[in-house]
This record gives sequence, C-alpha cells and structure tokens, in this order.
Amino acid sequence: MMRRRTTLLTGCTALALALGATACGGGPVTAGGGDKALSGQTVTVAGVWSGTEQKNFQKVLDAFTEKTGAKTQFVSTGDNVSTVVGSKIEGGNAPDVVMVPQVGVLKQFAQKGWLKPLSKKTRQSVDANYADVWKDYGSVDGTLYGLYFKAAHKSTVWYSPDALAQAGVKPPKTYDEMLKAGQTVSDSGLAAFSVAGQDGWTLTDWFENVYLSQAGPEKYDALAAHKLKWTDASVVEALTTLGKLFKDKQLVAGGQKEALNTDFPGSVEKVFGPKPEAGMVYEGDFVAGVAKDQFGKTIGEDANFFPFPAVGGGEAPVVSGGDAAAVLKDGKNQKAAQALLEYLATPEAAAVWAEAGGFLSPNKKLDLASYGDDVTRATAKSLIAAGDSVRFDMSDQAPAAFGGTKGTGEWKLLQDFLRDPSDPKGTAAELEAAAAKAYQG
Repeated sequence: MMRRRTTLLTGCTALALALGATACGGGPVTAGGGDKALSGQTVTVAGVWSGTEQKNFQKVLDAFTEKTGAKTQFVSTGDNVSTVVGSKIEGGNAPDVVMVPQVGVLKQFAQKGWLKPLSKKTRQSVDANYADVWKDYGSVDGTLYGLYFKAAHKSTVWYSPDALAQAGVKPPKTYDEMLKAGQTVSDSGLAAFSVAGQDGWTLTDWFENVYLSQAGPEKYDALAAHKLKWTDASVVEALTTLGKLFKDKQLVAGGQKEALNTDFPGSVEKVFGPKPEAGMVYEGDFVAGVAKDQFGKTIGEDANFFPFPAVGGGEAPVVSGGDAAAVLKDGKNQKAAQALLEYLATPEAAAVWAEAGGFLSPNKKLDLASYGDDVTRATAKSLIAAGDSVRFDMSDQAPAAFGGTKGTGEWKLLQDFLRDPSDPKGTAAELEAAAAKAYQG
C-alpha cells in the first residue's frame, strides 16, 4: 500500500496516469557535442515515478545531459523504494541517486549508512533557494542528505464552481464557514463533501490539516515525533472537530457507509464525474490531475480550489509531501551524482518540469510564470508563501506500521472513527496504543 499512497502524495497526476499512461523507457540519453565536463559518465536514478511523471522527470534529466554531457538512466522502483534500493546495494548494483518519497525513509537510509552528504554547492543552493523547513526535512542528525525537488500541497479543497454558484456560496475562509457553506450546498440538492474513507491515508490528511490549524505547529511537530501522546487534549479536540463533519449525513455524500466504500479516485469522480453527487472534495493539488485527465475538466473553470480554511482561532494550515533526491554511497558515479543534485537545486531544473505540468517546486527562486496555468501557479504561490510554517505530512513521518499500512494503525483507526465518530477520547486512546507500539519497534 505504501507505493499507491506515495504516488498519490507526490504527484499531481499520478492516479490519472496510472490508469492508462504507458511508462517511458527511461534509457540512457546522450548529450550532443561530447565536450561537456561529465561526458562518458552515466548517472542512474531510482524513483517511484512511472508513466507521465517519469516522462516529465526524464525531460529534467535530458536538460542535465545537455548541460553537462553526462548520460542518465531512470529506474522505476515500483512498490517499495526501500526494498528495491536495498537489494540493489546488496547485489553490488546500487543506483547513483534515489528519489525518496518520505521523510521516514530518508532517515532510514541515512541511519543504515547508505547515503552521502550533499555537496557544498547543493547546500549553498538550499540555503539560498529554500525555506529552512525543507532543509530540516532533508537532514538527518544535522547533515543534509535529501534535496526536495518535487512537492505536493495537501491543504487544498477542490470544488465545482457550478455547484457553489448554484447554492449561492463563495469559497469560505474558516472551517465553520466551510461547514455552513456545505449545509447550503446540501440544501440546494448536492451533498457538500465527497470523502474517500476507503483509503485511510485521506483521513489522516483530514486530521492533519485540522490538527495543524487548531493545535499549532509546535504541537504538530511534537505529535509527529511522538513526543506528545495521542491522548493529549489537543488530539481529542481535533477529532471532535472532524467528527462534526463525519457524522453529518447532509455534509458527507452517501453518509458514512458510502464514504467508507469510496476510494480516492471515486471521491474525485463524485464531484467532477458525469453524475456529480457532491460539491467539494478535500485532497492535495493532485486532485487537479484526476479532474483534468479522467473527467476532462478545465482547471480554473470547471474545477477550482480554495485553501483548507483556518480552524478555530488558528492559522490556515499548509501540509505538504514531497520527493527528496539523495546520493547513494555505493553508487559508481559520485561526481556526476553530486552534479545532478547541484542541478536539481536550481530554479532552472524546476522550470523544466513546471512547464510540463503536474509539478510543484519548493524552490522559492522558481519564476511562478513557469507554471502552465493560473491554478497551479496559485497553489505553488501558497506553498512558497507558507515558508517555514509548512509541515510535512505527519503520517509520512511516522513508522509505516502506524502511519502508512492498510488495515492497521492510524489508517484503520480513523476509518473506525469515520464509521462511528461518537467517542473522540476513545479513538485518541486507541491511536496512542498503536503509536506507542510502532514507535518502539
């Protein structure tokens, strides 16, 4: 399940492309001229991407080739980056660079001694071009191992402009306003929200946005590190807030039972498909890719978003995910590998994929004009403007047994809570028991 979830978290069009796009070959690419500094070297890059995402990343690699003369080869790892990379290292065939989709996995790789610290030039670019928070998430014990090249913005609520217009409501600024707007949408004949309860990770995202806004970034960090227990009053309060939405059959399309039988693509279809059942769906910027590629929606006209609104007296949350490039110690082309990361740290590299679409960059020096449409531009602007208040997806920071496995831990317990949100305190106690076990393991 980790692969499916990671794809969703890290790519604006990952789901759409998974349903029909053919994987790009990703073979070696030769630079013209042959007089470049790294001519004759080949950099092997491993990552989860396939289909359109792999094809677009290959454009970035091709631009690196043009600049340096180094050839590139992309290897799609499929379901589990950790297992694939580990077996390649053991077999003496380690890739030079790996794109790591989770903070927890980057930490695991560093602690196993698999990674090389990034070069001085890359560190300088990160200091100049990124908010400190991205450096923190790319560092283990104070050493920078990961360069965040691609990000996801997971604090976006997507809506049908027609549905909101027919109900006479405008995008809300607070959580309470959002629920009131939802009631008005519901009164006009459509349910307010489509909720993908069949996929536990979407429920963790709901919780994280409510918690970050309501409890604040310091408690969010403490809970993510399990320095704060899940039985804390702040967790119970966030679950209570979320429960108000989950238990309201007017607000949730088909009620709790149908929500538990709706997966992520299905939740997007309920808003943007041929037979709309709801006016809004909460999830990350990658909703746009599904709405556009599967249901033919024009982003900005037939589908739009508003930022996840502030809860209580808190700030509006910005939760993110992302892919970090790291250099493997056992790779055969260290010089070319470090040169690739130096290139990926530049706005020039980010612009290549931004122009291709389905991409957000945490690089604040990237010209927003590089993005191909106004909605993506607005999403990117929001991510950059959040600066150090951005928080990485909490469940991606947790051990997989708690934060990333189907049928267990946080995913299952939040599904149970969606089914019956009547006891937030009891759910918090169950979450704490599961977290304590996973963090000790």
